[in-house]
Amino acid sequence: MSAVHSPPRVSQQTNPHQITTILFDCDNTLVLSEELAFEACAELANEILESRAIPDRYTGPQLLNEFVGQNFRGMMISLQKKYGYEMSGEELETYVSKEEDKVIAKLKSHLRPCAGVDAELEALEKLGKYHLSVVSSSALRRVKASVDKVGHDKYFKPDEIFSAATSLSTPTSKPDPAIYLHAMKVMGKKPEECIAVEDSRSGATAAFRAGIKTIGYTGSYEPEIEEKMRKVLFDSGCVVVMKDWSEFKGCLEKIENGEV
Repeated sequence: MSAVHSPPRVSQQTNPHQITTILFDCDNTLVLSEELAFEACAELANEILESRAIPDRYTGPQLLNEFVGQNFRGMMISLQKKYGYEMSGEELETYVSKEEDKVIAKLKSHLRPCAGVDAELEALEKLGKYHLSVVSSSALRRVKASVDKVGHDKYFKPDEIFSAATSLSTPTSKPDPAIYLHAMKVMGKKPEECIAVEDSRSGATAAFRAGIKTIGYTGSYEPEIEEKMRKVLFDSGCVVVMKDWSEFKGCLEKIENGEV
């Protein structure tokens, strides 16, 4: 008597939570700002180190390599820990204000969008399916200056651009997830209906800690470190990583289809 074989069960992937909202990091994700910003940050960091008779000096690229993803306030706190000096809250705020002015001046002169991002933002706007927001560690004045400079202001409402340095009652910086949690609360969104796009370890970690599935982006890195950053982003919680913005649609579909 031959055995009766049941037909194979077809596994159906379902996505119980429709993605409604895309949360974009700003620096080196939407705009190529980090190199410009860290040039200004290095000038101020060296001024502080010199005032403490600390011989070390930073170039913009060195500072970027060590502190990528942190805002200036977070960077200054990290430098205090590294070199063992103290800075009063008043002095810190003075330097934070100086940094904003220096960076914004550079951005207004030289800022460019990341390659390919304009086409993707335009496609998303035409589709009309997703809520688009910016969630950054940088000061709000700097983020809005960046968005305006490259013409992205038509995609993001001014009150849905969020800054860990400015939008919170207590300023912080990624990898603290507070700014993502705040943005979702303001917009009335849940983590399951959001995705984030991040280029740094600190940003990806912040989104992961907020419970948001994240697309990593490595297109703003030099070729010699791009592969290393790809691993860093996966290790920091990204579910998929893209090298070019032309891959964004496919990455988004993978998340929506429950493949990652």
